[in-house]
Amino acid sequence: MTAVTERSSPPEVDVAGASRTRHPLRWVASAVLLVLAAQLVSLLVTNPNFQWDVVGRYLNAQVIGAGIMTTLFLTVIAMAVGVVGGVLVAMGRLSHNPVARLVSGLYVWFFRGTPVLVQLVLWYNLSALMPRISFGVPFGPEFLTADTNQLITPLLAAVLGLGLNEAAYMAEIIRGGLLSVDPGQSEAASALGMSRGRTFRRIVMPQAMRFIVPPTGSQVISMLKATSLVSVIALADLLYTVQAIYNRTFQTIPLLIVACVWYLVITSVLYVGQSFIERHYARGATRNAPQSFWNFLLLRRRRPAAAPTREETPS
Repeated sequence: MTAVTERSSPPEVDVAGASRTRHPLRWVASAVLLVLAAQLVSLLVTNPNFQWDVVGRYLNAQVIGAGIMTTLFLTVIAMAVGVVGGVLVAMGRLSHNPVARLVSGLYVWFFRGTPVLVQLVLWYNLSALMPRISFGVPFGPEFLTADTNQLITPLLAAVLGLGLNEAAYMAEIIRGGLLSVDPGQSEAASALGMSRGRTFRRIVMPQAMRFIVPPTGSQVISMLKATSLVSVIALADLLYTVQAIYNRTFQTIPLLIVACVWYLVITSVLYVGQSFIERHYARGATRNAPQSFWNFLLLRRRRPAAAPTREETPS
């Protein structure tokens, strides 16, 4: 006879008297951060060089509002150029045409490899390279000519510099989002008789938007801050307006604080809009649902998705 040994059952663990794990380093880090925060608040309140009365006087000034409107207008136009150009360049990068792939790749290589500030100055000084711009048949007759100095205004130079640079980044974002969709879904749609255009609109693009929208929102916020670079070409945006004021009054720090406050206000509004759009496109993916703006401010953690019960588990 063969002796049959029974497996010993695991010992029962009594958790009634278990205590929470202590983290003394967390308390030390919290104390250090609170001390630093108190010192910062004390510096903001007691240092007279901040000149908060000047900040309050210029915060709602009409000239500052004009600079804010220029900044917002430039952000919208440059992002529109960037999104449209990014779609075209992304289509070229994914095209089966080798010439389109080469040209699109060179475009992305150049505009991502050179600083935005250099591109802005280059567009602003385009007349030194091309005194006259003409439109017509290549190597043939010209139908329309214009003086470059009159055509390339500071606003147009800012739109071209920021928009064309943004198109290179948006092209990579859109290309990555389209490649993230399983190609088997397009093949299944083709097997069902759906056209390529309808497959792209109804199947590929809605799923790709989940990966395109979050970085696009970040690009909008980055574009808003990048508009401050146009001050070097004398375009009266928010930063240039602030600089023009403190060059006359020599109140540099309070005027720069005014600019920082308005940039923070606008970026906060954009962040709230981005969070709502992300939550819209993240429907059905509750495990990776984006964090809301208030939870981000209140340092709340994301709630992990609940594990399926035995009844919900498929057999």
